[in-house]
Amino acid sequence: MSLITRRTMLAAAGTLAAGLAPRNSPAAEHLPPLASLLRLTDPPVPPAEIVFTDRNGEPHRLGEFQGHGMVINLWATWCMPCVAEMPSLAVLARTLAPADIAVLPLSSDRGGLAKVEAFYAEHGLSALPILLDPRGEAGTAWGVRGIPTTLIIDRQGRERARAEGAADWSSQDAAETIRRLVG
Repeated sequence: MSLITRRTMLAAAGTLAAGLAPRNSPAAEHLPPLASLLRLTDPPVPPAEIVFTDRNGEPHRLGEFQGHGMVINLWATWCMPCVAEMPSLAVLARTLAPADIAVLPLSSDRGGLAKVEAFYAEHGLSALPILLDPRGEAGTAWGVRGIPTTLIIDRQGRERARAEGAADWSSQDAAETIRRLVG
């Protein structure tokens, strides 16, 4: 084998290995780290019960998820900071799934399912469920001041922390913080 061929093969292998390495979402590069936005809820309290729907129009309540950790993100397709953080939330969802922690993005889009499905398709967000709260009941019930806002709910169904504003959810630090808070 010639020297040129070896170099070419090594360069190709390096390129392939770099492509396989886990990375943060490209959009997350411009977002603040979670730690800078996260505020602990002390003492931890259960959030008010709300009803939201899935992509099939089936109603769900938070109580259905008790015993599991939850990262509940309130967002909308028209909210630019929300749009910026959604890819990093998808990374978080894949990272936390083995730990039985669900990422639940509740869309307040009035355009409903069609609007959110189109957004997910455009941004390749297959790791996140489509959940709808078109009247913004969750935000009202939980005293949310704006979107995006994200609540961290522990396995006992209590809010342990919340982040107001867009954050980089794709870092290992963010995942470890959430695992610790959820218990």
